[in-house]
Amino acid sequence: MIPLPIHFAPLQGHTEAPYRQAHHTSFGGIEAYYTPFVRIEKGVWRNKDLRDIAPEHNRVGRVIPQLIAATPEEMEKLARLFASLGYREADINLGCPFPPVAHRKKGAGILPHPEAVAALLEVTRNIPRMRFSVKMRPGWDHPSQGEALIPLLNAAPLTHITLHSRLGIQQYKGNSDAGLFDLFYQQIRLPLIYNGDLRTVADIEKVAERFPGLAGVMIGRGLLANPALALEYRQSKALSATERQERMQALHTDLLHTYSQQIEGGEAQLLSKMKAFWEYTDRGDKKALKAIRKSRRMADYLHAVSVWMHSL
Repeated sequence: MIPLPIHFAPLQGHTEAPYRQAHHTSFGGIEAYYTPFVRIEKGVWRNKDLRDIAPEHNRVGRVIPQLIAATPEEMEKLARLFASLGYREADINLGCPFPPVAHRKKGAGILPHPEAVAALLEVTRNIPRMRFSVKMRPGWDHPSQGEALIPLLNAAPLTHITLHSRLGIQQYKGNSDAGLFDLFYQQIRLPLIYNGDLRTVADIEKVAERFPGLAGVMIGRGLLANPALALEYRQSKALSATERQERMQALHTDLLHTYSQQIEGGEAQLLSKMKAFWEYTDRGDKKALKAIRKSRRMADYLHAVSVWMHSL
C-alpha cells in the first residue's frame, strides 16, 4: 500500500516556525506543515503571527498558513496578507474548539451558522491567486450541523478538507469518532484528510484500511509525542535506538538555540518555553521526564534532558 501523505497539524504554542524548521531538519516525512491560525484583533493582525508566517522563517518545503475569521471581511484581509507574502495556499479554521474563540463565532463556533460559513466560503472565489482548504469538526454540539454544510463545501473551490472527528464541544476530551468521520467520507466529494488520535503507525494503517479513499492524514499531538512518527510510517520501519536519540537530540538542540536567540526575558522564560516541548511526550525515562517538567534552573533542566535522551 502506498503511504498516505502526512500533514502536520497546527497547535498554538507548539508548532510555530522554530519547531517546524527543527522538525523538518531532524525528522521530516511531512507533506505539509500548517501554521497556527492567524487572526484579526482590533482590526489588525498580531506582530507575533506575522513573524511566524514570514517566508524567511518557513524554509521547510510546503507550508500552509491557517486563518481564522468570523466575517468575510476578516477572511479576505488575512488571505490577501498571505498572498502578499508569496503564499498560494491558505487553510480556513472551522475547527478550533476553545470557548473564548468559539463564542465569537469563529473556529468550531461558526459551524451551527451555515449562512456565516457560506459567506466565508464565498471569499475563496474572490482571490484567484490563492487556493483554499478547510480544517473543521463535524459540528459544534451535534453532527447535523456539519452535515448541513456538506453541500456548501462540495460547491466551494477547495483543494481539500481536513476533518477532526470530535464535536467542538468535546474539545480534545474522549476519543475521536470514526463514525462521525464516515458520515463525511460518504458524502464529501472533495479530497478528505483524517485527523484525530493518530499516535502510532498502526493507528495510521488502521484508518487507511477503513477509509481507502483518503487523501492523507493530519497529525498533531501524535507527532509532538513522537516526532519520528511520520518518518517511521513512510519508511515502514521503526528507527533504531541510536538514530532516534541522535535525531531527538538534534531537534532539541536546534529549538534551544533558536529560542535562546529569540527570547529576551532571561532564563526563566526560555525554560518555560522549552518545557512546552515535553508536554505530549510519554516515552523514555519517566523520572527524567518528571525532572524536566519540574526543573527551575536551566542547568537542572539540561541534566534531566540528557538523562532522558540516554534512556531512548
